[in-house]
Amino acid sequence: MEHTFKSRMQSGERLLGTMVTTFASVDLPKVLAVCGFDFIVIDCEHGSFTTRETADMIASARAIGLPAMIRIPELRREHVLKGMEMGATGLLLPNTETAEQARTLVDWAKYAPMGHRGVSLSRPHTDFVKVEGRSYMDRANAEGVIMVQIESRRGVENIEEIMAVEGVDMALIGPNDMSQDYGLLGRFDHPELEAAFARTVAAARSQGRQAGAHFGSSGPLKPWLERGMTVNMWNSDLGLLQAGTRGMAELR
Repeated sequence: MEHTFKSRMQSGERLLGTMVTTFASVDLPKVLAVCGFDFIVIDCEHGSFTTRETADMIASARAIGLPAMIRIPELRREHVLKGMEMGATGLLLPNTETAEQARTLVDWAKYAPMGHRGVSLSRPHTDFVKVEGRSYMDRANAEGVIMVQIESRRGVENIEEIMAVEGVDMALIGPNDMSQDYGLLGRFDHPELEAAFARTVAAARSQGRQAGAHFGSSGPLKPWLERGMTVNMWNSDLGLLQAGTRGMAELR
Protein backbone atom coordinates (compact mmCIF):
# COMPACT_ATOMS: atom_id res chain seq x y z
CA MET A 1 0.00 0.00 0.00
CA GLU A 2 3.02 2.29 0.32
CA HIS A 3 2.65 3.58 -3.25
CA THR A 4 -1.09 4.20 -3.27
CA PHE A 5 -2.61 7.64 -3.67
CA LYS A 6 -4.16 7.35 -0.23
CA SER A 7 -0.83 6.68 1.44
CA ARG A 8 0.61 9.73 -0.34
CA MET A 9 -2.27 11.77 1.04
CA GLN A 10 -1.80 10.46 4.54
CA SER A 11 1.90 11.25 4.49
CA GLY A 12 1.10 14.93 4.04
CA GLU A 13 2.55 15.09 0.52
CA ARG A 14 1.40 18.16 -1.36
CA LEU A 15 -0.80 16.90 -4.22
CA LEU A 16 -2.49 18.88 -6.97
CA GLY A 17 -5.38 17.78 -9.16
CA THR A 18 -7.82 19.29 -11.60
CA MET A 19 -11.50 18.87 -12.38
CA VAL A 20 -12.71 17.20 -15.58
CA THR A 21 -15.90 19.09 -16.35
CA THR A 22 -16.53 19.10 -20.08
CA PHE A 23 -14.49 16.87 -22.37
CA ALA A 24 -15.30 13.16 -22.41
CA SER A 25 -12.21 11.68 -24.02
CA VAL A 26 -10.28 8.55 -23.12
CA ASP A 27 -7.14 10.54 -24.01
CA LEU A 28 -7.82 13.29 -21.48
CA PRO A 29 -6.43 11.47 -18.40
CA LYS A 30 -3.21 10.84 -20.34
CA VAL A 31 -2.96 14.51 -21.34
CA LEU A 32 -3.52 15.70 -17.77
CA ALA A 33 -0.99 13.20 -16.41
CA VAL A 34 1.61 14.49 -18.88
CA CYS A 35 0.80 18.01 -17.70
CA GLY A 36 1.88 16.95 -14.22
CA PHE A 37 -1.34 16.60 -12.27
CA ASP A 38 -1.26 14.12 -9.39
CA PHE A 39 -4.94 13.21 -9.72
CA ILE A 40 -8.18 14.15 -11.45
CA VAL A 41 -11.80 14.39 -10.37
CA ILE A 42 -14.46 13.67 -12.98
CA ASP A 43 -17.38 15.98 -12.32
CA CYS A 44 -20.63 14.06 -12.50
CA GLU A 45 -22.43 16.69 -10.41
CA HIS A 46 -22.31 19.65 -12.80
CA GLY A 47 -20.95 17.77 -15.80
CA SER A 48 -23.11 15.95 -18.35
CA PHE A 49 -21.03 12.79 -18.68
CA THR A 50 -22.77 9.50 -19.28
CA THR A 51 -21.91 6.47 -17.19
CA ARG A 52 -20.11 4.97 -20.20
CA GLU A 53 -18.02 8.11 -20.77
CA THR A 54 -17.07 8.22 -17.11
CA ALA A 55 -16.17 4.53 -17.10
CA ASP A 56 -13.98 4.96 -20.19
CA MET A 57 -12.03 7.83 -18.64
CA ILE A 58 -11.58 5.89 -15.40
CA ALA A 59 -10.31 2.89 -17.38
CA SER A 60 -7.82 5.09 -19.22
CA ALA A 61 -6.62 6.65 -15.97
CA ARG A 62 -6.21 3.24 -14.33
CA ALA A 63 -4.16 2.02 -17.28
CA ILE A 64 -1.56 4.76 -16.77
CA GLY A 65 -1.69 4.81 -12.96
CA LEU A 66 -3.32 8.23 -12.65
CA PRO A 67 -5.60 8.42 -9.59
CA ALA A 68 -9.09 9.35 -10.76
CA MET A 69 -11.96 10.28 -8.47
CA ILE A 70 -15.60 10.87 -9.29
CA ARG A 71 -17.65 13.74 -7.88
CA ILE A 72 -20.99 11.98 -7.68
CA PRO A 73 -24.19 13.93 -8.43
CA GLU A 74 -25.78 13.31 -5.03
CA LEU A 75 -25.86 10.86 -2.16
CA ARG A 76 -27.54 7.83 -3.72
CA ARG A 77 -26.44 4.22 -3.41
CA GLU A 78 -26.48 3.80 -7.20
CA HIS A 79 -23.99 6.63 -7.73
CA VAL A 80 -21.70 5.42 -4.95
CA LEU A 81 -21.72 1.78 -6.01
CA LYS A 82 -21.29 2.42 -9.73
CA GLY A 83 -18.48 4.88 -9.10
CA MET A 84 -16.53 2.33 -7.09
CA GLU A 85 -17.34 -0.51 -9.51
CA MET A 86 -15.92 1.54 -12.40
CA GLY A 87 -12.61 1.45 -10.59
CA ALA A 88 -12.45 5.03 -9.36
CA THR A 89 -9.71 5.74 -6.83
CA GLY A 90 -12.40 7.28 -4.66
CA LEU A 91 -15.44 9.49 -4.46
CA LEU A 92 -16.16 13.13 -3.69
CA LEU A 93 -19.56 13.95 -2.18
CA PRO A 94 -20.66 17.50 -3.00
CA ASN A 95 -22.12 19.82 -0.37
CA THR A 96 -21.61 17.53 2.60
CA GLU A 97 -23.34 19.11 5.58
CA THR A 98 -23.77 16.41 8.23
CA ALA A 99 -21.94 13.50 9.79
CA GLU A 100 -24.89 11.28 8.85
CA GLN A 101 -24.32 12.01 5.15
CA ALA A 102 -20.65 11.15 5.56
CA ARG A 103 -21.48 7.91 7.37
CA THR A 104 -23.90 6.90 4.62
CA LEU A 105 -21.27 7.58 1.96
CA VAL A 106 -18.74 5.40 3.77
CA ASP A 107 -21.32 2.67 4.35
CA TRP A 108 -22.17 2.40 0.66
CA ALA A 109 -18.55 2.71 -0.55
CA LYS A 110 -16.88 0.21 1.81
CA TYR A 111 -17.21 -3.54 2.06
CA ALA A 112 -18.07 -5.26 5.35
CA PRO A 113 -17.12 -4.88 8.12
CA MET A 114 -16.69 -1.14 7.38
CA GLY A 115 -19.87 -0.88 5.33
CA HIS A 116 -22.32 -2.62 3.05
CA ARG A 117 -20.92 -2.18 -0.45
CA GLY A 118 -22.34 -4.77 -2.82
CA VAL A 119 -19.98 -7.56 -3.77
CA SER A 120 -19.33 -8.12 -7.48
CA LEU A 121 -15.69 -8.84 -8.13
CA SER A 122 -15.51 -9.46 -11.89
CA ARG A 123 -15.61 -5.79 -12.73
CA PRO A 124 -13.33 -2.93 -13.82
CA HIS A 125 -12.36 -2.25 -10.18
CA THR A 126 -10.51 -5.60 -10.15
CA ASP A 127 -9.29 -5.14 -13.74
CA PHE A 128 -11.35 -8.31 -14.41
CA VAL A 129 -8.72 -10.40 -12.65
CA LYS A 130 -9.87 -13.28 -10.47
CA VAL A 131 -9.16 -12.19 -6.91
CA GLU A 132 -9.42 -13.75 -3.49
CA GLY A 133 -12.49 -12.02 -2.12
CA ARG A 134 -11.65 -11.24 1.48
CA SER A 135 -8.10 -10.03 0.90
CA TYR A 136 -9.19 -7.92 -2.06
CA MET A 137 -12.07 -6.37 -0.14
CA ASP A 138 -9.80 -5.50 2.79
CA ARG A 139 -7.35 -3.85 0.42
CA ALA A 140 -10.11 -1.96 -1.37
CA ASN A 141 -11.41 -0.69 1.97
CA ALA A 142 -7.93 0.46 2.94
CA GLU A 143 -7.02 2.14 -0.34
CA GLY A 144 -10.32 3.69 -1.47
CA VAL A 145 -10.44 7.44 -0.90
CA ILE A 146 -13.50 9.15 0.58
CA MET A 147 -13.61 12.92 0.19
CA VAL A 148 -16.33 15.22 1.49
CA GLN A 149 -16.84 18.61 -0.11
CA ILE A 150 -17.58 21.43 2.32
CA GLU A 151 -19.55 24.13 0.52
CA SER A 152 -21.87 25.76 3.03
CA ARG A 153 -22.12 27.42 6.42
CA ARG A 154 -23.91 24.35 7.75
CA GLY A 155 -21.09 22.12 6.56
CA VAL A 156 -18.58 24.29 8.40
CA GLU A 157 -20.73 24.30 11.55
CA ASN A 158 -20.72 20.49 11.53
CA ILE A 159 -17.17 20.00 10.27
CA GLU A 160 -15.76 18.54 13.49
CA GLU A 161 -18.43 15.81 13.54
CA ILE A 162 -18.06 15.17 9.79
CA MET A 163 -14.29 14.69 10.02
CA ALA A 164 -14.69 12.35 12.99
CA VAL A 165 -16.57 9.82 10.82
CA GLU A 166 -14.46 6.69 10.37
CA GLY A 167 -13.59 6.19 6.72
CA VAL A 168 -13.59 9.87 5.70
CA ASP A 169 -10.13 10.78 4.40
CA MET A 170 -10.29 14.47 3.63
CA ALA A 171 -12.35 17.63 3.34
CA LEU A 172 -12.26 19.56 0.08
CA ILE A 173 -13.55 23.11 0.32
CA GLY A 174 -15.69 24.39 -2.55
CA PRO A 175 -14.93 28.14 -2.30
CA ASN A 176 -17.50 29.37 -4.82
CA ASP A 177 -20.51 27.67 -3.28
CA MET A 178 -19.28 28.37 0.24
CA SER A 179 -18.74 32.05 -0.44
CA GLN A 180 -22.18 32.21 -2.06
CA ASP A 181 -23.77 30.61 1.00
CA TYR A 182 -22.05 33.13 3.26
CA GLY A 183 -23.26 36.02 1.08
CA LEU A 184 -19.66 36.78 0.12
CA LEU A 185 -19.41 35.42 -3.42
CA GLY A 186 -15.81 35.34 -4.57
CA ARG A 187 -14.48 37.25 -1.55
CA PHE A 188 -12.12 34.50 -0.49
CA ASP A 189 -9.98 36.82 1.63
CA HIS A 190 -12.92 38.01 3.75
CA PRO A 191 -12.27 37.32 7.45
CA GLU A 192 -15.44 35.24 7.83
CA LEU A 193 -14.52 32.99 4.92
CA GLU A 194 -10.91 32.75 6.03
CA ALA A 195 -12.16 31.61 9.44
CA ALA A 196 -14.39 28.98 7.78
CA PHE A 197 -11.47 27.69 5.71
CA ALA A 198 -9.20 27.60 8.75
CA ARG A 199 -11.80 25.76 10.85
CA THR A 200 -12.15 23.12 8.12
CA VAL A 201 -8.39 22.61 7.95
CA ALA A 202 -8.12 22.41 11.75
CA ALA A 203 -10.96 19.87 12.02
CA ALA A 204 -9.34 17.62 9.42
CA ARG A 205 -5.90 17.82 11.01
CA SER A 206 -7.30 17.11 14.48
CA GLN A 207 -8.45 13.72 13.17
CA GLY A 208 -5.22 13.02 11.29
CA ARG A 209 -6.92 13.71 7.97
CA GLN A 210 -6.27 16.07 5.08
CA ALA A 211 -7.90 19.23 3.82
CA GLY A 212 -7.73 21.21 0.62
CA ALA A 213 -9.72 23.39 -1.75
CA HIS A 214 -10.61 23.69 -5.42
CA PHE A 215 -9.81 27.13 -6.79
CA GLY A 216 -10.07 28.21 -10.40
CA SER A 217 -6.88 30.26 -10.16
CA SER A 218 -3.65 29.93 -8.24
CA GLY A 219 -3.78 33.27 -6.41
CA PRO A 220 -6.35 32.37 -3.72
CA LEU A 221 -4.82 28.92 -3.22
CA LYS A 222 -1.19 29.87 -2.63
CA PRO A 223 -1.62 31.37 0.87
CA TRP A 224 -3.30 28.18 2.07
CA LEU A 225 -0.52 25.86 0.95
CA GLU A 226 1.41 26.91 4.05
CA ARG A 227 -1.68 26.83 6.25
CA GLY A 228 -2.38 23.13 6.09
CA MET A 229 -4.11 22.53 2.74
CA THR A 230 -2.19 19.60 1.27
CA VAL A 231 -4.49 18.02 -1.34
CA ASN A 232 -5.81 20.69 -3.65
CA MET A 233 -7.41 21.20 -7.03
CA TRP A 234 -6.71 23.91 -9.54
CA ASN A 235 -8.73 24.91 -12.58
CA SER A 236 -10.47 22.44 -14.94
CA ASP A 237 -10.15 20.90 -18.38
CA LEU A 238 -12.22 23.74 -19.85
CA GLY A 239 -10.44 26.43 -17.87
CA LEU A 240 -7.04 25.19 -18.98
CA LEU A 241 -8.15 25.21 -22.64
CA GLN A 242 -9.47 28.76 -22.31
CA ALA A 243 -6.28 29.93 -20.59
CA GLY A 244 -4.27 28.52 -23.48
CA THR A 245 -6.20 30.58 -26.04
CA ARG A 246 -5.86 34.01 -24.38
CA GLY A 247 -3.01 35.05 -26.63
CA MET A 248 -5.05 34.42 -29.77
CA ALA A 249 -6.22 38.04 -30.02
CA GLU A 250 -2.66 39.10 -30.80
CA LEU A 251 -2.82 37.07 -34.02
CA ARG A 252 -5.93 38.73 -35.41
